[in-house]
Amino acid sequence: MSAGHGGDDSGRLPSAFTRPGSSSFSEFLASHAPHLVPSAHTLPAGMTLDAPHGTTIVAATYAGGVLMAGDRRATMGSLIANRDMQKVFAADEYSAVGIAGTAGIAIEVVKLFQVELEHYEKIEGALLSLEGKANRLATMIRGNLGMAMQGLSVVPLFAGYDLAAGAGRIFSYDVTGGCYEEQHHHSVGSGSLFARGALKKLWRPDLSEADSVRAVIEALYDAADDDSATGGPDLGRRIWPTICVLDEDGVRFLGDDELEQVVEQVVADRRDNPGGAR
Repeated sequence: MSAGHGGDDSGRLPSAFTRPGSSSFSEFLASHAPHLVPSAHTLPAGMTLDAPHGTTIVAATYAGGVLMAGDRRATMGSLIANRDMQKVFAADEYSAVGIAGTAGIAIEVVKLFQVELEHYEKIEGALLSLEGKANRLATMIRGNLGMAMQGLSVVPLFAGYDLAAGAGRIFSYDVTGGCYEEQHHHSVGSGSLFARGALKKLWRPDLSEADSVRAVIEALYDAADDDSATGGPDLGRRIWPTICVLDEDGVRFLGDDELEQVVEQVVADRRDNPGGAR
């Protein structure tokens, strides 16, 4: 009887695991176990599927790095599928990815991307450049084009601290895997139109980290104000946006206590002025 992991009864790993190959884990997975690659899933012709969708992600640079924030709502048609979904993830020590689109496939792509970056670091003994990471993610999105054509798209936003440039950078994508570097700030998802408008008014080159946190929360507030799929501040359930900061010290997520103070201040300032800064 063969072992469950595909090896023989000696307990040794299959030869594919010890054979020299590329530094890409996704290429190894596609060649050794293609049924586990996210793009291997397909729907029968003509079939549609209702699945939870993640919505609005924003990112903005500041003097010391870059911030990424996401609301917590997932929707399925006109229904709220989840109120406290995590949509922003650390990709590695110096980069993060936020997801919009079909939630289940997007999270699967993010997990594979995390392994991809870790695998590269182990094989090469060095971090992949920030542009290299952005291009690896583009390749994975391109692999999902078949599902995107069936309405199950993955549209992430990628940001990181570039150690060589000493600055935060932001990359966006289209469903075909096209990768574009954005300047200063960007947003993806159903509420992105409103979030981008808010950031155009609020972003300045000399923003501090604290000012940038306030700016991205205001951008999500404005998105939730006009887009029903974007979750607004939930003071009753104490559900706050997810925000991660990327600077020369690496990636860190802001705690609930810190976020609560900023969110409550934004809501208080908007109470008699829901339009916000003019």
